[in-house]
Amino acid sequence: MRIGIDLGGTKIEVIALSEQGQELFRKRVATPRGSYQDTLMAIKGLVDDAEAATGMTGTVGIGIPGTVSPFSHKVKNANSVWLNGQPFDKDLATLLNREIRMANNANCMTVSEATDGAGAGSAVVLALILGTGCGSGIVINGKPHNGGNGIGGEWGHNPLPWQDEEERAVAESTPCYCGQRGCIEQFVSGTGLCDDYERRSGNRLKGNEIVALAEQGDEIAEQSLQAYERRLAKSLASYVNILDPDVIVFAGGVCNIERLYTNVPKLMPNYIFGKEFHTPIRKALHGDSSGVRGAAWLWNKDT
Repeated sequence: MRIGIDLGGTKIEVIALSEQGQELFRKRVATPRGSYQDTLMAIKGLVDDAEAATGMTGTVGIGIPGTVSPFSHKVKNANSVWLNGQPFDKDLATLLNREIRMANNANCMTVSEATDGAGAGSAVVLALILGTGCGSGIVINGKPHNGGNGIGGEWGHNPLPWQDEEERAVAESTPCYCGQRGCIEQFVSGTGLCDDYERRSGNRLKGNEIVALAEQGDEIAEQSLQAYERRLAKSLASYVNILDPDVIVFAGGVCNIERLYTNVPKLMPNYIFGKEFHTPIRKALHGDSSGVRGAAWLWNKDT
C-alpha cells in the first residue's frame, strides 16, 4: 500500500492507494497554520488513520509547498513559512519510524499525471499548475526532476519573455512577491488573469466570471482572455524551447477554461524556435486529487 500526503496552506489530505492505484482511504484535516510541531502531529494522525482503516502498513510520500535543500537538508521556498528552515523530512521519518519521500507539490502532481493520468505513457511530462500562483513540475521516465539546487520546475519566477509595452509597464510598477519584477506568475496565474481584467475595467472579478462575460460578448473580458492566452503561449514556448516535453498538462483552476486547449496551441508557433509545435496539451485527468496521488506514487514500482 502507498500512502500519500498533500500538505497545503489550509488543508492536509491523505490518500491510501493499492498496488494497482485503487483508492482505499482518503481524509482531509485543517492545516495547523503557524505550528511546526502540530503540523508533524497532524500528518502522523492521518497516516495512523489510513493504516487503521485499511489494516495495512504503507510507504509514505509527501508533497509540500516548497522544497528540501540538497545542501542544508532543510525546507526552503515554502509559502507555509513555519516549515522553512526545518529538517521536515527527517523529523517526519523519525515520528513515523520509517523512510519517507518528499517532493514539491507541483512535482507530485506531475508524477500523478505521468503515472496514470493525462501524461501516462510519455517519457518527459511537463505539468503546469495555473491557480492562485503558477508553478510547474517535470517528470522524466516516471521520476520527478528536482535539480541540483532543489528548484527544478520553478518556472513561474522567471521573467515573462518577449514583453510588450503594456507588460513592461506592469513589471515596472508592480514587483512580484519574490522581489523580482515581471515574473511569469504575475501574468499567467489565475490571479494574473483577474489582475489584468481589473486593470482594464476597474472591477475585480473571479476567473470564471471573466470567462462567462467573454462568452456573452463582453469586449473587455475578451481582451483580458486573449492577453492571457498570448502570455501563456509566450511563457510556455520559452519552456518548450529548452525542455521540449512529450506532453504538457494543465492543472489548477485555470485549466478549466476550455478555450485554452484550442487557442494556446495555435499561438505557440509564433514563439517556438523553428515555428513548429505539435506537442499535445491536456487537462489534468485527476484534477484536485493529482497532488495527493502523486505523493503516494513517489514510491513507484521502479524505485
